[in-house]
Amino acid sequence: MKVFAGGISTETNTFSPMPTGMRDFSVIRPGDDFAEGMAPAFDQFRLGAQERNWEYVFGLYASAQPAGITTRATYESLRDELLDRLQAALPVDIVLLALHGAMVADGYDDCETDIINKARRIVGPQAKIGVELDLHCDVTQSMIDSADAIVLYKEYPHIDIANRAVDLFHIIADAAEGKTDPTMALFDCRMIGLYLTSFEPMRGFVDEMMAMEGKDGILSISLVHCFPWGDVTTCGAQALVITDGDADRAARVAEEVGCKFFSLRHELDQEPLSIDEALAQALAAPAGPVVIADRADNAGGGAPSDSTFMLKALLERGIDNVGLAMMWDPIAVQVAISGGEGANLDLRLGGKMGPMSGDPLDLRVTVTGIIEDMIQEWPQQGDPLRVPCGEAVRLHCNGIDIIVGSKRVQVFSPDVFSNFGIDPLRKRLLVVKSAQHFYAGFAPIASEIVYMAAPGAVAPRYREIPYKRVDLRKYPWVDNPFA
Repeated sequence: MKVFAGGISTETNTFSPMPTGMRDFSVIRPGDDFAEGMAPAFDQFRLGAQERNWEYVFGLYASAQPAGITTRATYESLRDELLDRLQAALPVDIVLLALHGAMVADGYDDCETDIINKARRIVGPQAKIGVELDLHCDVTQSMIDSADAIVLYKEYPHIDIANRAVDLFHIIADAAEGKTDPTMALFDCRMIGLYLTSFEPMRGFVDEMMAMEGKDGILSISLVHCFPWGDVTTCGAQALVITDGDADRAARVAEEVGCKFFSLRHELDQEPLSIDEALAQALAAPAGPVVIADRADNAGGGAPSDSTFMLKALLERGIDNVGLAMMWDPIAVQVAISGGEGANLDLRLGGKMGPMSGDPLDLRVTVTGIIEDMIQEWPQQGDPLRVPCGEAVRLHCNGIDIIVGSKRVQVFSPDVFSNFGIDPLRKRLLVVKSAQHFYAGFAPIASEIVYMAAPGAVAPRYREIPYKRVDLRKYPWVDNPFA
């Protein structure tokens, strides 16, 4: 058997002011070092092939931090390079693609369907195509028709990327050997939202899905959460089921799982707090650290991560013993590095990318730390992933430690503070620019976690998102779209 693996991955917030171009992509090609990459799926694909003594060909993996629409030239260049490498590898028995599922480029509402369909035309009908997607994605019938198996992450925060790659490899390997006949079906749940699997009822729902796998011919069950900040016609939650050759059963189970998920819609509702409400709740806690998630300025959802709304509120209220991370401001980072550790500077911070970022703040700060190549460790069910954060500095202002980076990265773990010698356990408040991926790292140390809806490019209140193309005949706009 000959296995080809590759992928292109970014999550597109069509409301973000940040375009995604070639310079935003980290591209790994054959012979490059994966150590600093965010590509755990390929480790599992390679190991799976090695265990079977199959030939493994890696093509290309390009990944970019979530942002706005990818430029047409960038997408087509990366896509064509990936597909050219697939063409050069022919004949192949298996194609494994690690994609995202919510990538939008100029002229392409659905990059993943485009890639999968073109890959199928190259390899023909006999080769098996497997696809791993982020759960914040859209899955189309055209994908289903072209691929043999599609497996999504089940966890949010995404701590199971490698595990789901293993699942996908086994499903496709068995199919290539003629042991199984993966057959997929989708069910439209008619919902839009963000669903946190760390908490009930999602925790139990995911556990039930996993318990059903491997029984009665069910090979895999995935919940397509959707990405609410992608204004495309396919946006919406779905249930995806793979059975062994039984199309009717796949459809029945997909409907069963989808209807069960829909029945939980009211329990799944979240109402993040305003800045004032979040601070009031956090300050009322008897002990710290209280973690406040600034969800609207989450770089992982395509926000600039340079908003000043929360920092301004902290300063105006005189709240101290606070850690805030990470603000994206390459100019401020360079000024701080030039000043050096210990320098007292008048610095203009944040607010660079427009109204969603707030106004820049003119602050008197002390540079209390500089790291030229900062790394965060993103907790996983296996080995943690190492996330490069570029140059980063620690600025102190009126009792607040502000971590500022040259690279736009969301917060994954307390490393963002401890790397600078800050003990997060001793802080009253920890403000993190992240929606949920911070949770695995911070939940063990937090006395309380508060989800906040400040202004920003990743609006956590879905009815406030200015959709133009999404079909809103779904929950929460319509309480029962099935009626």
